[in-house]
Amino acid sequence: MANEKLNVADLVAKLPETDEPNRASKFTGPEPKDADAMCAAIVEAGGDAMRELAGLVRDPGDPEFKDYKAQYLLHCVAVYVGARERRDARRSLVEALVSRVGDAKLRKELRAVLIEEIQFVGTIGAVEALAPLLADDDLCDPATRALLSARRGAAQAIRGAFAGSKGKCRVTLAQALGVLRDAESIAALKAAAGEGDEAVRIAATWALANIGDAAAVDTVIGAADKHDGWERIQATKACLVLAEKLLAAEKKDDAKRIYAHLRVTRKDGEAYIRDAADKAMKAAGI
Repeated sequence: MANEKLNVADLVAKLPETDEPNRASKFTGPEPKDADAMCAAIVEAGGDAMRELAGLVRDPGDPEFKDYKAQYLLHCVAVYVGARERRDARRSLVEALVSRVGDAKLRKELRAVLIEEIQFVGTIGAVEALAPLLADDDLCDPATRALLSARRGAAQAIRGAFAGSKGKCRVTLAQALGVLRDAESIAALKAAAGEGDEAVRIAATWALANIGDAAAVDTVIGAADKHDGWERIQATKACLVLAEKLLAAEKKDDAKRIYAHLRVTRKDGEAYIRDAADKAMKAAGI
């Protein structure tokens, strides 16, 4: 095989058909040994074969879409290169995927599919390609999830994109900064918690709570008191999350300030919050 060029399209065509006439749609993959042989052939053929395989994938809305065979085999290869001893092959696959993801001429639905494979296999060398997509309404979510899957380099990329973000991208990125517990984003998140977009405020308040820094106490408490309805409920939950994080960090005085505030301000229909604060204080001995 090393002496002749692998015909990736022919390899894809050897996969079983996805449908059988007059039967419910069901994809039956090849036998495991056959799937392994296909993956091994592509890995042995190297980066060109991986790029060719990625180039055969189409999303169902594309007029050129025929079936899911190429996408199926691409995912098989992503699983195959996950083995520790195939790290170099894994890097080659990511490079092949990145070369397609960065092509603005491709349908965004297809780029999203390829980003999901990057998320699965790891973001080795993909941060630079994914970062610009964090400003795209359609690709921000899959690109963020791919960055979060590996963590390395994610915080800097997401933090940078958050600075100029808008709309649903801003919500996604705020949540991601909370997941990463990125302390360097506290100032930006505190500012976002006071913006005009409710979804952004809720996401930023939760992110501050999950980071668990005492510097966010006043902002989170303020968000819980300032608004009504759903936002008040979510901000109050954020107060409880932040208090738990502070207790875990041995910052009992800061946690006590949150619980005491909730115990005093929550009345009538919010008595369950007051009770939760009471129980937490007793359990922590504060």
